Amino acid sequence: VQLVESGGGLVQTGGSLRLSCTASEDRIDEYAIGWFRQAPGKAREGVSCITVGSDRSSYADFVRGRFTISRDDAKKTVYLQMNSLNVEDTAVYTCNANRFWKDYWGQGTQVTVSS
Repeated sequence: VQLVESGGGLVQTGGSLRLSCTASEDRIDEYAIGWFRQAPGKAREGVSCITVGSDRSSYADFVRGRFTISRDDAKKTVYLQMNSLNVEDTAVYTCNANRFWKDYWGQGTQVTVSS
């Protein structure tokens, strides 16, 4: 499975971005998808994830209420809508696909929030 992220960029504090994670796999509906981020000098951390069939989604405390994850399996894409961004959200955002305990990662997209 190949994953390609897009939608990152430079935004001011309080602004919004929508990230996309598009998969090469036709059966992406069988994968749980997660978004992770890594800021310079910091460890990678989980941001949000969504189950197969969109039955459940989870968020890290630091994004809950500001970010929304969704998926469109027909387009083989998972989205991360990010609102009310702040400088602490600056990081490389990477998506992950998981099925049967195997992980696949994209290359990441840079999100930079300026004050």
